[in-house]
Amino acid sequence: MASTRSSLAEVDRRRQGVLAHVVEHGEVRIDELARHFGVSLATMHRDLDQLAERRLLRKERGRAAPFPSLTMETATRFRVGVNHPVKEALCAVVADEIRPGSTIVLDDSTTVFPLAARIARTEAVTVVTNSLGVARLFDETPGTDVTLLGGRYRGEFGSCVGPDVLRGLGRIRADLAVMSAVSVLGGRLFHPIREYAEIKEAMLECAQRSLLLVDHSKFGKTATHAYGDIGAYDRVVTDRGTPAEELTALHGGGVTVDVVDV
Repeated sequence: MASTRSSLAEVDRRRQGVLAHVVEHGEVRIDELARHFGVSLATMHRDLDQLAERRLLRKERGRAAPFPSLTMETATRFRVGVNHPVKEALCAVVADEIRPGSTIVLDDSTTVFPLAARIARTEAVTVVTNSLGVARLFDETPGTDVTLLGGRYRGEFGSCVGPDVLRGLGRIRADLAVMSAVSVLGGRLFHPIREYAEIKEAMLECAQRSLLLVDHSKFGKTATHAYGDIGAYDRVVTDRGTPAEELTALHGGGVTVDVVDV
């Protein structure tokens, strides 16, 4: 049984890598993907069929391609391993913002998972989130009070959405909100799913201070629903891979910008 689990984990990691490679490089030939990941052409076809069934990319004759604009949000189990070292570095930069006894709002972005794990190890705080994955990181942290915002559960993202989440946030007064974004273009923020865009707006409104952690792969893209710009945040943290024109837009947005070397 242990070897089966290991094999499934390897397949999952490889598919995460395939998805990240296609998103970053655009249209890629399937035979090139097979060579890059060291697998047979048949195995790569199976990987791409599975990713295409989940509408995470497009599989066409002899090639794989991302959607022309970011119109979907990748399922959490695929997002969590993508650019993980960068996410760790972004979270490390803002760790000093966490104060014992404070109330912290965290969204369901996998970018904030390393920060939640760090808080769970070191701080006695109140955490408010709509993410089951974030909440579970505090299972063995008795000094932390966790409020899980309930609503309509979306299993592919491991989080809740809907009016119940928005009402819950309307009753919260937090010291700090920490979020990420699916896509950023010219300082504008976008999300493919309206309900999640509304939740991010509500999280901003309920917090005295707000931080946006967003790695280079999110820039230069749009999605269906625009929900404000980076000027709504107190601090934006990104990495050196972010395009120069996008960094210029950040610096022009009237917000503190930290650019991290990874």
